[in-house]
Amino acid sequence: MPRVSDAAEFVTNAQEQAVASWVSYLNQLRVDNLLSALGQRDEHLRDALASVDEAVRKIDLEVVAANRGGQHGMHGFIAEIAEVGIGNARQQVLGHEAVYQWVNDNGPVDLMRGSVEIQQKFVAAGGRYSLGAIAEHLQKYPEYVRNGGKYQIPRDHFEVIQRLHALSPEEAGELLSRSGDGPSLRDWHRVRVFFQGGSVGFESLEPSTLEYSEVQRDVYTSTMAAERDSLRATDRSLRDDAYQRSRPTLREGGAVALTAAATEGGTTFVLAVVAKRREGKRLNEFSGRDWIDIAGETGSGFSKGGVRGLSIYALTNFTATSAAVASSIVTTSFSIAEQANKLRRNEIDELEFIETSELIALEAAVRALSAFVGQATIPVPILGAVIGTTIGTVMYKAVASSLTKREAALIKRYLDEQRTLDGQLATEYEAILDALDHSMSDYLGLLERAFSPDVRVALVGSVELAMKLGVASNEILDSTAKVDAYFLD
Repeated sequence: MPRVSDAAEFVTNAQEQAVASWVSYLNQLRVDNLLSALGQRDEHLRDALASVDEAVRKIDLEVVAANRGGQHGMHGFIAEIAEVGIGNARQQVLGHEAVYQWVNDNGPVDLMRGSVEIQQKFVAAGGRYSLGAIAEHLQKYPEYVRNGGKYQIPRDHFEVIQRLHALSPEEAGELLSRSGDGPSLRDWHRVRVFFQGGSVGFESLEPSTLEYSEVQRDVYTSTMAAERDSLRATDRSLRDDAYQRSRPTLREGGAVALTAAATEGGTTFVLAVVAKRREGKRLNEFSGRDWIDIAGETGSGFSKGGVRGLSIYALTNFTATSAAVASSIVTTSFSIAEQANKLRRNEIDELEFIETSELIALEAAVRALSAFVGQATIPVPILGAVIGTTIGTVMYKAVASSLTKREAALIKRYLDEQRTLDGQLATEYEAILDALDHSMSDYLGLLERAFSPDVRVALVGSVELAMKLGVASNEILDSTAKVDAYFLD
């Protein structure tokens, strides 16, 4: 029957791997989500740019080439198509469906946004910010607003109307007669009279995505080009948001720490109870001292689990460390710290401390290397030095910050010795390879001469090859007499 200590070690190793695997899964899940989000971004940006390109194509062919609307009305049709293309593109780049549809029947409705009917008015004549055109449309279709229709005007016209509509008579009195591009007191009166009529409420107006000047015949191509740039900028921002969401977080790290702590604490509690039971005690026979011991071991397990989970999470996310290696480093730190405490209490000497720490780190290094490649592929002549250096590196990096100067110096000295040995063996290995390369070059040269098409060269080469391979000189046919004797006797 396996000992309790063996079972405990097995369970602990399983826990270590479980925590490492879980953290690795969480990390991979974030990466997968990021890749999926970036793939969707590609699709959404492609759809958005296609909507803008389709709008430009329609404007070119169906409006400009056909001279639709003439010199004074063409910009209105350009505005309708541009609104559809840009409105849909801005939805699509966010991952939503296209919402606009161009009606194109010269009726009371120019655009549909879902189920909402929209009539566009892009009119600068008369200085009434498109309100005069709205009034004319209402005379022709008096039920339009009552049926839920919306009027869409240039964005810059809407902003002026919105400002004037919000002014009180006292504030409006401060407006001077128009001397520049700003609205005047007369403009305020026009806006006030328009809405006092009651036929159209301010809520029935909405701004276009474009200003009046942006839909003119000689400007719309640059307007649409700017929209493409804006869509790409939005896409870049969304990609950055996706990347930020994929980064490790304190909250996720805390969840890993708590879960690992609960798991290791619970397992330690069970193992501690089992150990007491194996002493022959029943549960109802446990003393207060027994429960204090169990509680102490459980608390220690809880703390170790929390530190293990958070450390693995931090190592795998903020350093170039795999989950398997991170788990090995954290586990090694606990074990070597325990040996350091024994050294401080004089329970072991310096040699025992180094030897035990070496064995602990060796096991961790082998587990880490196995997790990486599954099988050692290091050239055999330098395998010992590589593993020795790995052991020293794991030992030093795992607990250097938590050991005293004495203990850290011992491990550092061990690491320096392993690195020196590594350098020496690497030099010897290179020298052996050079010698082998030189020998192979000579040998291949002998083979080439021994099997030369030229008989004389082949005879000389065969003799050289035989001598190189250690054939006795009396058996080598290196003279005419020996050749005659061999073939004629």
